[in-house]
Amino acid sequence: MRINIHIAAQELELFDAQERIIRRYRISSARNGTGQENGSFRTPLGKHIIRAKIGAGQPLNTVFVRRRPTGEIYSPQLAEQFPKRDWILTRILWLSGCEPGFNRLGPVDTMRRYIYIHGTPDSVEMGKPGSIGCIRMRNSDLVEMFDLVEAGTPVEIIA
Repeated sequence: MRINIHIAAQELELFDAQERIIRRYRISSARNGTGQENGSFRTPLGKHIIRAKIGAGQPLNTVFVRRRPTGEIYSPQLAEQFPKRDWILTRILWLSGCEPGFNRLGPVDTMRRYIYIHGTPDSVEMGKPGSIGCIRMRNSDLVEMFDLVEAGTPVEIIA
């Protein structure tokens, strides 16, 4: 398995071991565009791996803060209570860069920037940049993909 994320198309492709595309999903990347620097709120480019899978077995719309479930389930009422929260829902695939000096180590380290593929509220538009660096997916799409990939799966993010 491997994943390609195309920023221009706002699309994620999941490939099987025979290099066939088996799933294609709409995503939402950073509203600030692409970039490697810590604090840029941009989506990093290049070769990555899934370093950790977080949230297996959690209910759809489980709210995560600092990669931990809060016990909350996202709802429009909860969103009204916390209008400034960047919602990380359902599952987290934590990315780690593989290219030292470009997306690994120092001020460009993807993992230390806490860049994830994660779920988002259904009201968030897919196919349009809007995150603060992460790759957002529909919760149902993310659950499907989460169950198909393993830690260590290669992920390439392409402009």
